[in-house]
Amino acid sequence: MSAEPAHRPACVAGDGALLDVAEAIARDWAALGVRGSFLARNIDSGEHLGFDVDEQLPLASVVKVPLALAVLDRIAAGDLDPAHPVTVDPAGSSVGPTGLAAFRHPATVAVGDLLLLMLSVSDNAAADALFGLVPVAEVDARLRAWRCDGIRVRHRMNHMYECAAGAAGNDFSLALELAVRDERAGRHTIETLDPAHANLGSAAALVDLLRRVWRDEISHPGATAELRRLMGHQVFTQRLAGELRADSLRLSGKTGTFLHLRHEIGVVEAESGDRVAMAALTRADRRAGLAPDIDFAIANGARQAFEALRG
Repeated sequence: MSAEPAHRPACVAGDGALLDVAEAIARDWAALGVRGSFLARNIDSGEHLGFDVDEQLPLASVVKVPLALAVLDRIAAGDLDPAHPVTVDPAGSSVGPTGLAAFRHPATVAVGDLLLLMLSVSDNAAADALFGLVPVAEVDARLRAWRCDGIRVRHRMNHMYECAAGAAGNDFSLALELAVRDERAGRHTIETLDPAHANLGSAAALVDLLRRVWRDEISHPGATAELRRLMGHQVFTQRLAGELRADSLRLSGKTGTFLHLRHEIGVVEAESGDRVAMAALTRADRRAGLAPDIDFAIANGARQAFEALRG
């Protein structure tokens, strides 16, 4: 039986030198057994580099960025009060290790602070409380109205864990095993990893969303300004920002992690005025909950891309 042919990523870039950078990043990822897509684009010049940029992948917590924009759009339109209190009861809230998802007792939090919890510490309970105010179907419809056709929102955050539990019980290691096995086989035992059912997006679509947010070309300027501010509060910065730590740089981002998926989207801004939007969407061929070497590979690719694309 012949071995499955090695995947050859389709690299894209504005010129030959940038193409070399894209190919180097793709090689680094492949050496770690990582498949995925990457795109970096200078927001102002349009120069870009990446690979497999149109591949659609499950988003995990990256979906919280379009959710936040939809909520902020409602706030900017005067249809939702950011001070409106929402009570989250752990007995019926979403699974997760951070924020309200880790609480043991009911808590009442304002809508604006739910947004902060969702984007800063990736709080799943805060996200699903916001989905209770702006439903999944409305968020997806808003994306269609904004012509964000490469991003789909189909389910709440907790549905990922419900589907994993349905396939593997409470054995998260088995769920990871199934995710890796199914990735190789091209089938999906866990429904929310199936592109036909998952919250979905491509690097190209996500970078375009970030570009429009940073240029105030989508929703309301008040909504996009607040989204930029909130994304700047992200606590988990080991991926895109891992090799871009300098007082002259600022990264506003959002990670997404679930089973074998490790993602981040974000914008790197320099005091010089350079602004580069990036999306790194990865899935690993290993059975490990923690993978600092993959985080480093994402960070190293982000550094290479930023250095190549800055003016």
